[in-house]
This record gives sequence, C-alpha cells and structure tokens, in this order.
Amino acid sequence: MQVDRVVWKLREAGGPVHRGPERPPVDQLVGTILSQHTSDINSDEAFRRLKVRFPTWEGALAGDPADLADAIRVGGLANIKTDRIRRVLSAVLDRRGALEIDFLRDLPLDEAKAWLRELPGVGPKTAAVVLVFALGMPAMPVDTHVYRVSKRLGLVPQKTSVEKAHDILESMVEPEHVFEFHVMLIRHGRETCKAQRPLCTACILREDCPSAPAFERAAARRSRGGASAARRRPA
Repeated sequence: MQVDRVVWKLREAGGPVHRGPERPPVDQLVGTILSQHTSDINSDEAFRRLKVRFPTWEGALAGDPADLADAIRVGGLANIKTDRIRRVLSAVLDRRGALEIDFLRDLPLDEAKAWLRELPGVGPKTAAVVLVFALGMPAMPVDTHVYRVSKRLGLVPQKTSVEKAHDILESMVEPEHVFEFHVMLIRHGRETCKAQRPLCTACILREDCPSAPAFERAAARRSRGGASAARRRPA
C-alpha cells in the first residue's frame, strides 16, 4: 500500500491533524521519559506535579532525587525514571552549559537525532518525539501503534525491528506529512487496527490492506465457534 494513499484515506476518515502548542524541547524530552510504560493521563499528571515541585530543570537536577521521585510517582517506575531524568539533564548541562536544546532546530535532521541519541537512555523513539513535537522537524517516532499498523499495511516488512522501522517510514513519508502520518497511525491503531482484534470491517484502509483477509477469517471462525457453543448450551 502506498503511503500517500494511507495519509489521504485516514485524513478523509478522521479529518486533518492540527498541531497543539509545542512544549519547550527539554520539557518534551523529560515528558517523553515520563510517558514510558504508562498512560497519557498518568504521564501528563506526573509532568504537571513535577513542574509544580520543581519549576525549573536546574532545580530538579540540584534537588533531592527522592523529592523528584515522589512528584512523578503517579506515572509509575518513579525511581527508574528519576534516575533517567537526572542523567539526561546532567548530560545536557555538561554538553551545553545550560539546560536547553533549542539549537537542535538549526542542525540537519540526522545530526540532531545523533546528538539526542548520545544522551543516556535516549533511543530513536524519544529522539524523534522531541524533534517532531517540540522542534517541528520531520523525524518519525515509531510507537507500538505505528509499528503494528505499518506492518499490517505492508509498509515495512514483518520482521523489521522497531529501530529500523523509524528509518524506513521516515524515508517513505514526505517531510511535510511526517507529523500527520504519525498521529493518524496512532489514532487508527487505538480506534480500529487494535492489537488483538482489529475492526477490519469498519476500516477505511480495508480494501488495500494485505492483512485484512486473514483477520476477517479469524473473526468469522470466532463467530462460528460462539454460535456453535450457544446452540449446545442447555436451555
């Protein structure tokens, strides 16, 4: 399936994607760490509490780690994330002399990604999230929804690693559509192309999806099995 057709059909079904207010890049970096292994609601609340407790990143780095952990506890894995946040902030400060990374906007995309990935614990997804959401650069974050949906649509080979999928999808999508593509695939994965039982009959991409026939056959088998069990059930 062609990427341009995916973008067109998902835009037709769900409307265009509009950017919200951009977080400062360091805020986005810390927020992305907080978002790992938790829900958006919990990570947003953890970030809010963190900023109330430490209004500046300098204060968060200089403060008691236990206070930082307590502030973000609602987001889960508080001690692990505290260590990651402090190590990242310390590395930025060491390399830049200040807790800011706005300069990345002026670098070529590959150089900006490489700089971020040299920070402790920052992988391709975190780097791409910071670049596309905070700096408006065409980096492609691949989360679980983007990875699953892109494989089902045949955009990336089934055995492609998550890390490699970043590069493949980024090269396939026009720079001006990267942000929109990322957001639309997440929305599609959450609402329609679900992990366990995708809603293929309701999918706008069904006619072009190479995975749809297999999922529909599986759904039909489940339906027949359920009907058979109901008939055998005593009155």
